[in-house]
Amino acid sequence: MKQYKIIPLLIFTILFLFGCETKKDQITKTADYEQYLDLKKNPSLDFANEEITFWQTKYDKAPNQKSYLGIIASKYATLFEYTGNINYLYKTEKLLVASNQASNYSKVSTLRSLARNYIAQHRFKEALALAEKAFAIGEGKKETQKLLFDVQMELGSFDSALTNLDALKDMKEYDYLIRLAKWNDHKGDLNTAIGFMEKARDIAEKEDNKTLKIWSYSNLGDFYGHAGRVQESYDCYLKTLKIDPNYSYALKGIAWIVFSHERNTTEAKRIVEAIEVTHNTPDFFLMKSQIDQFTGNKEDAIANEKAYFKMLTDHNYGAMYNKYNVLIYADQKQNAVKALEIAKIEVDHRPTPDSYSLLAWSYLNIGEHEKALAIAKEHVIGKSFEPKVQYHLAMIYKANKMEDKIAPIKEELLESIYELGPNFEQKINTL
Repeated sequence: MKQYKIIPLLIFTILFLFGCETKKDQITKTADYEQYLDLKKNPSLDFANEEITFWQTKYDKAPNQKSYLGIIASKYATLFEYTGNINYLYKTEKLLVASNQASNYSKVSTLRSLARNYIAQHRFKEALALAEKAFAIGEGKKETQKLLFDVQMELGSFDSALTNLDALKDMKEYDYLIRLAKWNDHKGDLNTAIGFMEKARDIAEKEDNKTLKIWSYSNLGDFYGHAGRVQESYDCYLKTLKIDPNYSYALKGIAWIVFSHERNTTEAKRIVEAIEVTHNTPDFFLMKSQIDQFTGNKEDAIANEKAYFKMLTDHNYGAMYNKYNVLIYADQKQNAVKALEIAKIEVDHRPTPDSYSLLAWSYLNIGEHEKALAIAKEHVIGKSFEPKVQYHLAMIYKANKMEDKIAPIKEELLESIYELGPNFEQKINTL
């Protein structure tokens, strides 16, 4: 599994007492990323807004030209990508629905675009229906099979996903390699996943394709981090930012390195708060809450958690944050039943091993440890290798007095502290 080294408990205590600012195996340098924290301009955002104005004007003059709707929709999708503003995602949906209605849902490319919008909204079953409709039409089947693989992986339909992946097989094709990497990561073979992602990166570099390089570097940044190759992870995030200084996902990756690897909570929070200025999404409040928990600042941790829920209330995010909500509520005795209700909805929307893990975890937290174990046996064990899933499994074993099952999981979890975050260190040590 992941190969992270944990700091001994004594050092952890010293770090905690001194405000968690002592650095551990320093990798990051402020000078590397400082220039990206206070950017005044975003050319991609400016261009998207200009394009929206241009094409909207053309459409207003010629409303019979429904093809313009898809173009405008793609620009709103860009706005969502860079700002995180959920209203842009819904605007994209509205335009794509209008475009599909105009063609009587017969245009494959527009069907696929709407399906991808639904994936972003976590409306996976609706996305699958559109992908299957596109496939039935028959045009551009390879592209549709890529979409089918993506949505089937989200729905836990792994046999069907593999069938579509096999149909795409071409070791020189970027889109095939990134999906092959995802498949191997799903199986728990991270090293093989990294190998395929590196091959995809090589293709992106050879073609000098900006979009593909950004995607390759940022995803490799994640993969390297999961594998304990934190220096390489950091280097990939910097490469991403060099190409697109406004790519906040890479900055978030650096913030995680600063927090989870270096334990520099002040700097990590500074980076997150800089990102929030231009890309404001609920998950950043949760990250700040995690940082506050680690420093022992309970008041700020609660305040950031409340800010997270307020943002969910103020904006309709649908099912996009169900996973986070289950994890938060399950840990609070007074809200454990609420966690169970959401977990059931999530399993219905997205019946993956990870979703069933949330359901089992919720049952455990309302005291039904035997039911939690039964769900884990049927839907989780051997089917997901995510560290948080494994931690939940270990806790279910512990509640069911199956201590012999815990030791090997604990060993793997101790190697995954970086990915889980420092707040898990003490939890894992007490397994």
